[in-house]
Amino acid sequence: MEWLKNLSNAIDYIESNLDGEISYEKAAKIACCSTYYFQRMFSYVAGIPLSEYIRRRRMTQAAFELQSMDTRVLDVALKYGYTSPTSFNRAFQSIHGIPPASAKSQGSVLNAYPPIKFSVKVTGGSAMSYRIEEKEAMRIVGIRIPLTEDMDENQKLVPPFWNSVLQGSQFTEICKLSNQSPEGVLGVTAYQGPGEIYYYIAAATDKPVPAEMSEYEIPAATWVIFECDGRFKESIQSIFKRFLTEWLPFSGYTYAELPDIEVYPISKERPQEGHSEVWIAVKKEKEN
Repeated sequence: MEWLKNLSNAIDYIESNLDGEISYEKAAKIACCSTYYFQRMFSYVAGIPLSEYIRRRRMTQAAFELQSMDTRVLDVALKYGYTSPTSFNRAFQSIHGIPPASAKSQGSVLNAYPPIKFSVKVTGGSAMSYRIEEKEAMRIVGIRIPLTEDMDENQKLVPPFWNSVLQGSQFTEICKLSNQSPEGVLGVTAYQGPGEIYYYIAAATDKPVPAEMSEYEIPAATWVIFECDGRFKESIQSIFKRFLTEWLPFSGYTYAELPDIEVYPISKERPQEGHSEVWIAVKKEKEN
């Protein structure tokens, strides 16, 4: 459960700096992972991007101060990092539905978002079907789009990418490429270095790279593979959250920070639900 403790320590750092500068790099260091993977894990566990969490917490504290203290709106805006009254007004209204000046009025209805606390709960939930596999390096070939370190932005980029691929001829080409394990159409999020983050729709293959496609080699690793049935988007997100909060803390493994792989069935068109798999690279805790 060490990683949950580290994640909680990172949240404590964020909470103590709501009225100052918050360094994603420092928060990630406290959580003992890279900046990119810290944001990625946070979004799965908390259900919202890190940037949105910080905005909600700052606006919650700002509302408390506007209601309980004789403080000017501009002073509160500056305290929470907004040099522009317009940007503060926009951020405040997005959380509370009213402008900050109105928050001073008695009877105003506001929204409070408390700090996130990470803990392991005994839920008696459903079983997680999984298997462990050791694999040599795997080569994938397909098409890709660049992502950013902003998880909220990435969630807006990937679905349209899938739609565009399904409407073109390249999806059929990708299906024909698949001849290695894991078999199927792969959705791969690969952090290849600062400023180099890509989402691939690809296949594991040893075939030549077709024109206008890219190849990428995923290092040899130990993989925990979860099977899921249901609507793909909801199932995949649920698997990642349960992996981080239910499986990983008691497994004796830690997250290896390698590309995550979604495995979908080969089809002429991408179905919305069915059987899929999620491959997540792990390593023994003693390897840290």
